[in-house]
Amino acid sequence: MTETPQILLNHQLKKLKLPTILREYDKQARLCAAEGRDHVQFLARLIELELIDRERRMIERRIKAAKFPATKSLDSFDFTAIPNLNKMQVLELARCEWIDRCENVIALGPSGTGKTHVALGLGLAACQKGLAVRFTTAAAIVHELMEARDERQLLRLQKQLVKQKLLIIDELGFVPLSKTGAELLFELISQRYERGSILITSNLPFEEWTETFGSERLTGALLDRLTHHVSILEMNGESYRLAQSRARQNS
Repeated sequence: MTETPQILLNHQLKKLKLPTILREYDKQARLCAAEGRDHVQFLARLIELELIDRERRMIERRIKAAKFPATKSLDSFDFTAIPNLNKMQVLELARCEWIDRCENVIALGPSGTGKTHVALGLGLAACQKGLAVRFTTAAAIVHELMEARDERQLLRLQKQLVKQKLLIIDELGFVPLSKTGAELLFELISQRYERGSILITSNLPFEEWTETFGSERLTGALLDRLTHHVSILEMNGESYRLAQSRARQNS
């Protein structure tokens, strides 16, 4: 290939947004020539590499958009530390079929038992399946909703949040909500009812959620929507973080 056609090809590949083919075509041409592969096999290999790289970049963008505080997979979760947790149930949820059905997941248990890790792992699995995910804490999402309302941007924010295939709300129950905050969170959950999945982690059993929302009627209506189609993860046990700390001290 002379220099001018190669410059033109590079320009065209950039214009078509095919960076992997641009990066790989010269190397793959030499490899295919050495292996005796024809032009169809050469082209098929280039397209396969482009598709693999494009999917990787799409997953990276979805993970970034999800705003995870950390990237954790279920592979790194120690299920033996929380024997009450149904491992097969969690692995089934990682298939993400419940998200396609617009169902919910609620993880309940005391602090330090790995609820956030499981939530992050399921969120990561959803990103890898090509689904739009948003991670937030209960306190943060309520603050964001209240701020949007004050700036007359609430409808816009609600539409953005409803569009997510999976909304993860971590640490519900750690901080009591104001009346306005509780109502805004209830409204968001109602808007997502049977339209998108929600994953909630909480350190409180259901009967104590009224302490967070401040109203039995609102709490009852919220639980009615959340638990209509739900998988509940019981994560009771000793603090996972405390056990790790003890193990380090004893080693």
